[in-house]
Amino acid sequence: MNQRALAMEEPQDPAAELPAIVGRNLRQLRIKRGHSLERLAKLSGVSRAMLGQIETGKSAPTISLLWKVATALGVPFSNLLATEASSGTVLLRSEDAKILSSKDGRFTTRALFPFTEERKVEFYELRIAPHHRENAEAHAPGTRENLIVSQGAVEISVQGSRPVALAQGDAIVFDADVPHAYRNLGPTEAVLYLVMTYVETVG
Repeated sequence: MNQRALAMEEPQDPAAELPAIVGRNLRQLRIKRGHSLERLAKLSGVSRAMLGQIETGKSAPTISLLWKVATALGVPFSNLLATEASSGTVLLRSEDAKILSSKDGRFTTRALFPFTEERKVEFYELRIAPHHRENAEAHAPGTRENLIVSQGAVEISVQGSRPVALAQGDAIVFDADVPHAYRNLGPTEAVLYLVMTYVETVG
C-alpha cells in the first residue's frame, strides 16, 4: 500500500475540524439574525477581526470567546459546534471528542452529547489544572448550572454569593446568568461534570 493510500485512511483529528465547524455555524447564525460583523462585534465584545478569522476557519476560538458569541447571538453554546443531524443511539468515543480549552490550556471542556440539534440541556466534562481559577462571564438569562465534582476539590464563586468549596462527590446548582468562576483548590487536576440548562432554545 502506498503512502498516499495510508494518508487517506488516517482518521481526521477532531481538533483540526473544529475551526471549520465553528466558522460555518457562526456565519450562518450571524446572517440568520441579520447581524453584520461590526454589529456582532459590538454585541459580543469580540473584535470584528477575530470574528472574521473564526468565520473563515483561520482561528481556533477559546471557551470564553465562544460563550461571548453564543450569548450575543442568543443561542445555546452547542449551536456553534453543531454538525449533521443524528438519530437513535449515538456513541461518543473519547478519542473523537472535540475539546475546547481556555487560552492557557489550563481549563478544558468536553461535550458529552452530540452537536446535532438545538437543546435545552447540555452535558459537559470539565478539567481544571492544579490551583487554576477559570472565570466565566454571564450566560444567557435563565441559564442554570448543575455541577458534581468527580475528582479533586474545587471552589465555585457566583457573583452576589459567598464562594462554596466542594469536595469529591459534592454537587451544586446555581444561576449561571451572572459572572462566576471555578477554582481548583488542590495540587492535582480536578474533574467535574456539568449539566447546563437553558430557559429556552432560540431558533
